[in-house]
Amino acid sequence: MSRFDSHDRIIVTGGSGFLGRAVVARLERAGYRNIVVPRSREYDLTREEAVERLYADHPPEAVIHLAAHVGGIGANRANPGSFFYDNLAMGALLMEHARRRGCRKFVAIGTVCAYPKHTPVPFREEELWNGYPEETNAPYGLAKKMLLVQAQAYRQQYGFDAIYLLPVNLYGPHDNFDPESSHVIPALIRKFVEAKERGEPTVTAWGDGSPTREFVYVDDAAEAIYLALETYDGHEPVNVGSSFEISIRDLTETIARVVGYDGGIVWDTSKPNGQPRRKLDVSRAERLFGFRASISFEDGLRRTLEWYQGTRRSAASVTTPPPAAPTVARPNLASPRRTS
Repeated sequence: MSRFDSHDRIIVTGGSGFLGRAVVARLERAGYRNIVVPRSREYDLTREEAVERLYADHPPEAVIHLAAHVGGIGANRANPGSFFYDNLAMGALLMEHARRRGCRKFVAIGTVCAYPKHTPVPFREEELWNGYPEETNAPYGLAKKMLLVQAQAYRQQYGFDAIYLLPVNLYGPHDNFDPESSHVIPALIRKFVEAKERGEPTVTAWGDGSPTREFVYVDDAAEAIYLALETYDGHEPVNVGSSFEISIRDLTETIARVVGYDGGIVWDTSKPNGQPRRKLDVSRAERLFGFRASISFEDGLRRTLEWYQGTRRSAASVTTPPPAAPTVARPNLASPRRTS
């Protein structure tokens, strides 16, 4: 049963980002009208002064912490220090000062990257500490895992209602499509769309295609976060996923088919594969707060593709090119990405 009503103030860090947009929309559909989305230009959440000021300006009843310094394998390899520090600092400061302010609930969002590299499949929450994460994203994964340590310690010492959710790889509209920092689904969608437009005979994909991944559509993940906010009050970390596992090779071929690209696929085995397998045991989420994913994978892919193509058309339509030198506007994408 919900502990909140429509007038309670909910802070959603990262609320203008990929997952954050979906979470804010879900809260609004539930009737919440006092949602605060802090922007990084006003509140640098890696700085204690800014976190204190945020809570003084907008005292929250609950905080959903989604903000992250995040990216794909390439971005993780290029920025391990900043990925570690920024994510560690944001989580530690936000939870500590929420506790001091008497905030009633803190929803911490972790990452599947926190799991050990060779976790038995399907990943069970009990396996979180049984090894070191996959090396390319370990700094990010470990920084986010400290939110679990903090949440459990604060619950034990202070009785603070902090919960920790572990979403698997997300995809959907508003994802990051920058080729330098995006995750695998948006990166492949962009590659195939552009290759189709240019008539390129092949598209290059990273690794050998053998790893497997589980993906959850962004609106499904938002539903899980909403349900946990409303009803879950416990110390156990909880996986959030879809139970659908697919190899990177099959994923790549599926995206090519959905896009309508009929050229060849070249596998660049000099690039890293990442973690060999990722598939979650999601039974705890269903048992504790009734969550089960509802969007099929291919339906989610089509929705994501339609959104991406729509943003490219919109970007092109707002640019009026000089007659002698037509141009097409491209989306303004940043690398690496900070959700805020």
